[in-house]
Amino acid sequence: MKNEYTAVLKQEGDWWVGWVEEVPGVNCQERTYETLKETLSVTLKEALEFNRLEALTAAGSEYREEKIAVSP
Repeated sequence: MKNEYTAVLKQEGDWWVGWVEEVPGVNCQERTYETLKETLSVTLKEALEFNRLEALTAAGSEYREEKIAVSP
């Protein structure tokens, strides 16, 4: 299953800035549009992994993991 997220990309002067709508704190700034998309992707992946590890650490030793789906 492929996860998709929405990036908001905007040129401001000589810079491109972008945010991922669904994940607070995932935002980047780059000189080119293509580099911005790549950086946002890497930053999103790192944020999701960090959040996953933080959740598992907070859960302790006895927990259950289940997939959930959200409809638009």
